[in-house]
Amino acid sequence: MRSKRSPTQVARWLIGALLCSACVMTQAGNQKEEALADSVRLALSRAITDPRPPQLSFASDADRDAWRQWSAVISTRLQSRMPDPMVRSEFLQTVWYESRRAGLEPGLVLGLIQVESGFRKYAISSAGARGYMQVMPFWTRTIGDGQPAKLFQMQANLRYGCSILRLYLDMEKGDLFLALGRYNGSRGRAEYPNLVRAAWRRWQN
Repeated sequence: MRSKRSPTQVARWLIGALLCSACVMTQAGNQKEEALADSVRLALSRAITDPRPPQLSFASDADRDAWRQWSAVISTRLQSRMPDPMVRSEFLQTVWYESRRAGLEPGLVLGLIQVESGFRKYAISSAGARGYMQVMPFWTRTIGDGQPAKLFQMQANLRYGCSILRLYLDMEKGDLFLALGRYNGSRGRAEYPNLVRAAWRRWQN
């Protein structure tokens, strides 16, 4: 026969359940803290602290048309995950801006976000990684202003994530397989890179 819970125990259980639902736990996103050359750290810090908002600019009409076509197609695919059209539009504009700023394919970034957080802004992994791109809080101390709460801000999270992935690509001399593994803390193993590549195909225009 089960013992009855006291009102205090019930209240504690409810609070715990609410906290768990507010901060969805995810298993992805466990970058390792490692030593960086001062020049690399300074360059990353400058990239992260750039105050300019994600305002799109285009070198040609063809570039503008490419953005419009991409955003229209991807917005439709993303609708079930982000029903609010204004939130979805701002999110895609920021993904496009931050990924291209870091020299990354926007579809790759979306694939990584799908695997890392399932497009949940407030996702937290078991290792403590935060936000869309599951950035570890130590990065805010290493190259930021030491405020990990900012990783729940959309642009900040995407800027950190894209900058970190770019760093890993450079460290791995352009090898995406190894860079993705490093991003996930599983360098050399195939599971995570394969998941991201499969998701990437969904978000290619």
